[in-house]
Amino acid sequence: MLHHLSLGVTDIERAMAFYDAVLAPLGYVRVWCDPDGDDAAVGYGPPGGGDKLALKRRAGAQPPGPGFHLALAAPSRAAVDACHAAALRHGGRDDGAPGLRPHYGPHYYAAFVVDPDGYRIEAVINMPE
Repeated sequence: MLHHLSLGVTDIERAMAFYDAVLAPLGYVRVWCDPDGDDAAVGYGPPGGGDKLALKRRAGAQPPGPGFHLALAAPSRAAVDACHAAALRHGGRDDGAPGLRPHYGPHYYAAFVVDPDGYRIEAVINMPE
């Protein structure tokens, strides 16, 4: 259903450092980058593909209110763990340590963070180990 999602960020360099580190364990990379000027932006997606997540510099950008979060598909539980650890090392706040979430399903393994701009991010895999 979704082609891509764009998030407004106040500091594009900080956001790129955070998302470069957080998305790498999930297998996503920068697929394009225009870091200069008032309309600075960067796009992330699978290697060799188009962007699925774009970050755009926007003065006064604020995350949506309660109820919004962005769930990112992980290839393994180890990738969820690595994503969470990278987020904490790069300015993210813990919002739920990696682990099984049996109330979502018997194989639902996820971790939750809040990025430096206040967006709630989840890394998840929902498969048997």
